[in-house]
Amino acid sequence: MSRTSRTLTRRRKTITKWRQAGQRTLLFSLFAILAVGGYVLYERISSTGQEGSAQPTPPSHHESEAAPEKEPTISLSFAGDVMMSGNVEKTLQEKGYDYAFSHVSPLFLADDYTIVNLETPITERGTPSDNKAFVYKSSPLAVPAMKQAGIDAVNLANNHTLDQGTEGLLDTLAALENHQIDYVGAGKDDARAYAPVYIEKNGIRVALLSFSRVIPEYSWYAGKNKPGLAATYDPALAVRAIQEAQAGADVVIVIAHWGKEKVDDPIEHQTTLARTFIDAGADLVIGGHPHVLQGFEKYQDKWIAYSLGNFIFTRASEPKTWESMVLQAECTKQGSCELTMLPYHAKLGQAVPMNEADGRLLLERIQSLSNSVTIHPNGRLE
Repeated sequence: MSRTSRTLTRRRKTITKWRQAGQRTLLFSLFAILAVGGYVLYERISSTGQEGSAQPTPPSHHESEAAPEKEPTISLSFAGDVMMSGNVEKTLQEKGYDYAFSHVSPLFLADDYTIVNLETPITERGTPSDNKAFVYKSSPLAVPAMKQAGIDAVNLANNHTLDQGTEGLLDTLAALENHQIDYVGAGKDDARAYAPVYIEKNGIRVALLSFSRVIPEYSWYAGKNKPGLAATYDPALAVRAIQEAQAGADVVIVIAHWGKEKVDDPIEHQTTLARTFIDAGADLVIGGHPHVLQGFEKYQDKWIAYSLGNFIFTRASEPKTWESMVLQAECTKQGSCELTMLPYHAKLGQAVPMNEADGRLLLERIQSLSNSVTIHPNGRLE
């Protein structure tokens, strides 16, 4: 082989070695870059994961404080005059006695306790009063429907409870007792008539009493061993009953039958008695008898509702007697009550919720009859 050929051969081998070395270097570099890139990627993923699982910064002192618990309350519903006589009885015999309460029973069943003014004796017997323009008698068939609708108690201190005499009164008491409906304002003697009914819910003990300032004749008064009503023409016995009830209750509620029929404003004895009852220890005073709605007042930081009007009743010619309400109260253990007025129509034998427009007008009208009271669009009073 010539010298020139040997030289070319050596050069080719050298170039091949350098080429192979360059390829190895490039391959190593690629591996190195991939390794470094993988490590960086791993670190970033690990860092992100740690950040996501890191414990949050402890809250400040104010954030860590638990929200204050709502003070326990007892919820009560009040409605006005209820009777199932005359044309009302005819309607209910046709449609069923539950027809009267079909729109309000969900409301009554949802609260803790419901009270209405029972403006009729419940009896199939009795001797009708002969000195009155309106004399009522309602069937015992009405009582189970009242109970099923969520009515827990009735006021009997009114001017119709003895429309069928003592016999009718005793039948009324028996019918209510047989269906576990409480009653206040009447009894087999004066001790029972003036006695409170106690209700205890959510750790709050309520005393419920009732007195009437509208009684047709003295023979209707309860006495020693004599059935009748709790009267309050002289408030002394009512005041004593309130004071005694206050000693055993957190909240004292008085139902009062008073005033003048079909007038918008309370008359003097209503205002005087309401304030007397509150001074004696009542936390809430609920009135009836005028057959129309009257306004509200606050005295010594206690509410007075002067008249709840008709509820389940016949239809008189005056449109004001068709306006009604369910009055809801939320009362605390300290005796503070918040009120909400829910507007209703008192149709023949049935209470029906008002539509929004009619309800708004009624709330505005009752606010105009009230003393320094605001009634909000949702019916809440302040």
